[in-house]
Amino acid sequence: MFSKSLIATVVGSALATLIAATAISASAQVPAAYPANYPADYTKIIEGAKKEGKLVIYSATDSKAAEPLIKDFSALYPGVKVEYNDMNSTEVYNRFISEAAAGGATADLLWSSAMDLQVKLVSDGYGLAYKSPEAAAIPAWANWKDMAYGTTFEPIGFVYNKRLVPADEVPTSHDDFVKLISSKADKYKNKVTTYDIEKSGVGFAFITQDAIDNPKFWELAKALGDAGVRVQSSTGTMLERISSGENLIGYNILGSYALVRAKKDPSIGVVFPKDYTLVLSRVMFVNKSAKNINAAKLWLDYTLSKRGQTVIANESQLYAIRADVKGETTSADLIKQYGASLKPLPVSPALLQYLDQAKRLAFLKQWKDAAGKK
Repeated sequence: MFSKSLIATVVGSALATLIAATAISASAQVPAAYPANYPADYTKIIEGAKKEGKLVIYSATDSKAAEPLIKDFSALYPGVKVEYNDMNSTEVYNRFISEAAAGGATADLLWSSAMDLQVKLVSDGYGLAYKSPEAAAIPAWANWKDMAYGTTFEPIGFVYNKRLVPADEVPTSHDDFVKLISSKADKYKNKVTTYDIEKSGVGFAFITQDAIDNPKFWELAKALGDAGVRVQSSTGTMLERISSGENLIGYNILGSYALVRAKKDPSIGVVFPKDYTLVLSRVMFVNKSAKNINAAKLWLDYTLSKRGQTVIANESQLYAIRADVKGETTSADLIKQYGASLKPLPVSPALLQYLDQAKRLAFLKQWKDAAGKK
């Protein structure tokens, strides 16, 4: 016969083991709120964000593309409400500057495709120096002083109407593009579109980088002028007009948005030039004077994390910058396809040279003279 005390000990031990196993099983099913390699005191940021309860973002990323990120972030941190303000890149800059100058409420975090304007804001003292625990996972060129972080890897290319531009006319280089719109002037007159570089910050960044990388840039500008180029401030408007046939081809178009449209619109074709393809990385930084500073740090870290980058690639389709994220809309896949022809724009003060007021005005004048945009 076993003693009552022995039976109680055995039963108690078994029960404790069962409870422990159940707890382990349950914890395995609940994803950690942050990766295991984060600092031990990272919970302070999470708790701080929950106390703040809110995050205000000014962004040039379309709400539709940002929605999967907001949904996943909210699932991880349900105590933080995201107020997402979608504007064009110039509006992001101007609104933040005016609100900051007035000392009123403004964004906790800015995320924009106008890399130069973002770097300018940081260099002017608005950015918080914060070393993200994810900093080592992105390329060195995408991090400036642990203040401005590149978050995507988006190619810039030509977009054309597949119904009206035959395969033998589709340009595969910048020289091809110039030859096309020059040699078939009757067909392409008033049918070419690109960004309005006075209204679109990202368009200005692309065209000034072209001026640096392309030794025949001003020939290209003149060809655009001769073709009566039509300019727009948004990618969406250009894609609509190319799809309808109002325009036949677009120059320097953001490839991420164009490829998403091409998947559901048989009229849209996208090609990336083989001589060089500029690559945009949407720049994110935390406002040094953010009211909800912990929530802003949390969002930055989430966006750069493997989980956030996987959402960026597979759901937002904005091209993940991390090399360890797999899929079509990733930097790894693009590098595999295009290799050395890819030219990422570095997150650095090098982007600022054409933002000097005198240089900017001089460039705009030269552009208007060459491209016929009076």
